[in-house]
Amino acid sequence: MRVQEMLTYLAAALPRVTSPAARLLALQCALRADVFARVQLPAGLLRGMRLRGRREVWEELADSGWLDMPDLKPARLEVRLHDAAILDQVPGRGERRRAAHWALRPLPMLLPPAAPPALRLTALALVAHASGQVLHCIDMDTLARLCGHSPHQTAELLDRLTRARILATWHHHRDTDEVLWQCPNECAPIAGRSPRTAAPTSAMKLHAVSTHGRAGRSGPER
Repeated sequence: MRVQEMLTYLAAALPRVTSPAARLLALQCALRADVFARVQLPAGLLRGMRLRGRREVWEELADSGWLDMPDLKPARLEVRLHDAAILDQVPGRGERRRAAHWALRPLPMLLPPAAPPALRLTALALVAHASGQVLHCIDMDTLARLCGHSPHQTAELLDRLTRARILATWHHHRDTDEVLWQCPNECAPIAGRSPRTAAPTSAMKLHAVSTHGRAGRSGPER
């Protein structure tokens, strides 16, 4: 099952209030699960995701009934998932494992591991819905639901991705609820619109965006 379809499944399977960190963890579990709905996660994977030892993230998923709370002490965690829908996944496990690896580094919208999970999840949802065209499109409501945010919070995250130069530009068509966006190096304009565009300063760094938030507006929940 591709990342786009798995994000859609998780949006329905998990409570709306599930944090971005827990959603990213659940995505890896679901894509790596075997035919018995069991998954093994090495310590290196969790460290790379900045989730090693994050008990509260596991407790979110356990409290929702989606998985059993694992023992966090072993170097290689063993987890059992509860949702029977995991057992019906297609395509095969090998392809899902490749999708899990890709979800950790979703080019071309690659953020550093230290970036807030809310930003990483939003970028992943966008690139998973990329169309192969210069302009990409997704409904704002769909994007917000996939990431567990309100539309207002989602717009703030898109602005932060633009200022960090992960997005080149984006625009929300309020009459259709469509969000159009472009990745860097995709230079075709959004005709007739005034999209948010990345600042011209090439030295802008993501950690500065994460630290200072949006100028003149409050930042989204992380």
